[in-house]
Amino acid sequence: MLFRIIFIILIILVVVILARNLVIVRQSQAFVVENMGAFHAVWDVGIHVKVPFLQRVARKVSLKEQVADFPPQPVITKDNVTIQIDTVLFYQITDPKLYTYGVDRPMVAIENLTATTLRNIIGELELDQSLTSRDIVNAKMRAILDEATDPWGIKINRVELKNIMPPKEIQDAMERQMKAERERREAILQAEGQKQSKILVAQGEKESLVLRAEAAKEAKLLEAEAQAQAILKVQQAQAEALRMLNEAAPNDQVVKLKSLEAFQAAANGKATKIIIPSEIQGLAGLAASAKGVLSVEDPAAAEK
Repeated sequence: MLFRIIFIILIILVVVILARNLVIVRQSQAFVVENMGAFHAVWDVGIHVKVPFLQRVARKVSLKEQVADFPPQPVITKDNVTIQIDTVLFYQITDPKLYTYGVDRPMVAIENLTATTLRNIIGELELDQSLTSRDIVNAKMRAILDEATDPWGIKINRVELKNIMPPKEIQDAMERQMKAERERREAILQAEGQKQSKILVAQGEKESLVLRAEAAKEAKLLEAEAQAQAILKVQQAQAEALRMLNEAAPNDQVVKLKSLEAFQAAANGKATKIIIPSEIQGLAGLAASAKGVLSVEDPAAAEK
C-alpha cells in the first residue's frame, strides 16, 4: 500500500516536471536557451522540452518589427541654434543570440547611439537645412545606426525625425514670415483675379464691337442686295416692255411718239439745257401742224 502511494506521488511529480519544462515557441518568437549557464541553442517555432534543473530560457525574443519612440533631444545646429528633435526608430531583431549577449540593455544603447548620431549630423547643417532636409538626415541616420547595431543582432529598417522644434523666438519669426508669405500670395491671387476680370471685360467689349460691325456689315449687304433686286426688277420690266413693243411691230411714227414722251418726261426734270434730236423736232412740228388744222376746222375748239 505504501509502495503504491509512493509510485503515484512519483508519477505526479514526473507529470508536473514535464509540464513545467514543456516549452511552446509561438510564431514570430525565438527563445534563447542556456545549459548550465552557457548558451545552448535558439529555439524556433514549435514544442521543445528542456532538461529540468540544467537548462533555462535566458530570453524570449520577438522577431517582429518594433518601434522605439525616443524623447526629444537637444541638438545644436551649425549656426549655433539649439533645437529639440524627437526620433522614431523602426527596428527588427535578426539574431536572438547576438541580441541577448551582444550588449547589455540594447534599447538604452540604441537610444544613446541615436542621440549621438543625430548631434553629429545636425551639427553639420544650418537651421534652414535641418528643417528642409529631413529625408537626407533620416537616410544618413539609418545607415549609421544599422551598421552600428549589426553586431548586436539588430537591423534598423527606418529612422524618422518626428518633430523639429526651434526656439520660441525663432518659431515666432517663422510664423510671421509664413503669415507675410501667405498675405503676399493672397495679394498675388487677388491681382491675378482683377487682371483676369479686366481681360474678360476687354474681350467682351471687343466681341461686342465685332458683333456690331458684323451687324452693320450685314445691314449694308442686305440694303445693297435690295437695291440690286430693285434695279434688276426695273431692268426686267424695261426688257419686258421692249419685248412687247417689238412683238407689236411699231412703225416709225410710234417710235417717234414714244421718244417724244420720253423727252417730255426728261424735260419735266431739273435740267436747264435740253438737246432735242432732229427726229423729235420733226415730230414736234408735225404735231403742231396737226393742231393748227384742227383749230381751223373746229372754231369752237380754237376758241377753247
